[in-house]
Amino acid sequence: MSSDVHTYDYVVIGGGTAGSVIASRLVEDPDTTVAVIEGGPSDIDREDVLTLRRWLGLLGGDLDYDYPTTEQPRGNSHIRHSRARVLGGCSSHNTLISFKPLPSDWEEWEAAGATGWNAIAMEPYYHRLRNNIVPVDEKDRNAIARDFVETAQAALGVPRVEGFNRAPFHEGVGFFDLAYHPENNKRSSASVAYLHPHMEAGDRPNLHLWLETWAYRLEFAGDDGKRVTGVHVRTKDGEEKLVRADREVIVCAGAVDTPRLLLLSGVGPADDLERLGIPVVHDLPGVGENLLDHPESVIVWETNGPIPDNSAMDSDAGLFVRRDPNSPGPDLMFHFYQIPFTDNPERLGYEKPAHGVSMTPNIPKPRSRGRLYLTSADPSVKPALDFRYFTDEEDYDARTLVDGIRMARKIAETAPLNSWLKREVCPGPEITSDEELSEYARKVAHTVYHPAGTCRMGAADDELAVVDPSLRVRGLDGIRVADASVFPTMTAVNPMIGVLMVGEKAADLLRDDKPRPEAAATTPGGAA
Repeated sequence: MSSDVHTYDYVVIGGGTAGSVIASRLVEDPDTTVAVIEGGPSDIDREDVLTLRRWLGLLGGDLDYDYPTTEQPRGNSHIRHSRARVLGGCSSHNTLISFKPLPSDWEEWEAAGATGWNAIAMEPYYHRLRNNIVPVDEKDRNAIARDFVETAQAALGVPRVEGFNRAPFHEGVGFFDLAYHPENNKRSSASVAYLHPHMEAGDRPNLHLWLETWAYRLEFAGDDGKRVTGVHVRTKDGEEKLVRADREVIVCAGAVDTPRLLLLSGVGPADDLERLGIPVVHDLPGVGENLLDHPESVIVWETNGPIPDNSAMDSDAGLFVRRDPNSPGPDLMFHFYQIPFTDNPERLGYEKPAHGVSMTPNIPKPRSRGRLYLTSADPSVKPALDFRYFTDEEDYDARTLVDGIRMARKIAETAPLNSWLKREVCPGPEITSDEELSEYARKVAHTVYHPAGTCRMGAADDELAVVDPSLRVRGLDGIRVADASVFPTMTAVNPMIGVLMVGEKAADLLRDDKPRPEAAATTPGGAA
């Protein structure tokens, strides 16, 4: 281990969606030093990253951690979970579909023990976001996507929604809001909105970015060994360093790498850690539990030739349905892809048409719960992701996808969308029974890349809660978690805006708890 030690007021582990927000907000105080530990490179001048329409090319590439899924007896065992290895995290890697969480999502969190995270309390954080969140531009509204929106209204009787973030909704169809700049199709990711201005202007000398630097173990101190004082890192040159925090360490590495880092550091279920030979620092059984996702299936049609290629990112419109009138929000969602999304059906023998479109029925509020765990004490070994897809006792998740395929077919049979479509490619019109549709839907099921919940927030008497409503890790000092891992339950909508809002609230919590000058640590901030 190198004796080289670097000390800052705060250390933010993960320069992704929430980490970018927190770092930017903390360095607004010129007397506060912040280090951001980011495993990937900068996204500045990376057109492959910054151009939104190129998002598909990032999946599985050199900027993707690409985590496999364990055997899924009732689902698809071949799913690869993309996690971005680049500044901005998954906001530099995804489609930037931007939904403010629904009021019912926040109320569900508070009911689960996340006191102070209700809809009224969280609303101001949405308006504080720096991202350029706008509706899909008129020039990017593909003709077939326009017809999908019109057809869904006619076929299902749902309203058209122009601006899903303007008011809470239970169902509706329309073009999404995106965090992008329509004039040049550039991302308005967390890094672009929160870090690039400082990086380009050089106006925050108290902000220190450690890029291509891997955080692999937390440092502990204190009389009981329960205070987190820093993190051990490995740079791209293979050098090992200790990065210390005088005030707090904030882990923002995401729903996969945040619990992974805690487990590697000896924080988690004691029996599991001992089995791997990891010294137990703090027995915290909830770390890695409550693994959530938005599973989706797919139905594909061949079109009557090519479709127009103007689009923001090939999935610019979608549909929400509330099948159960007692549901507080939508219970079925569709993305409409202007591409034939056949990656998983091809594994079953289906062919990809030269020209086509897809609908992907999605489960907004899945009931299955999974688990993330380590299989080795070696930090280079990827964790196991067992989502336990479609294992809920009532079979709610699988039935949701069956209903989704039937609704998608109804839309496809209706004008004006039906004039574009030549034939149903998969599952194919011969697959009609609930049993056949369920088997198909589960075997080709995919992810929308929304893992969450693995360090969930909860009340003091919740044994499986990992963080409290102030985002502090239970039983430890000097450390908080702020990313999708703290979600107690899954938002009914795409979670990116929720993660940004977690970052904004975390920054407030940190500033509110900032030591007064006379009580602050005297060690000066270091330079990277």
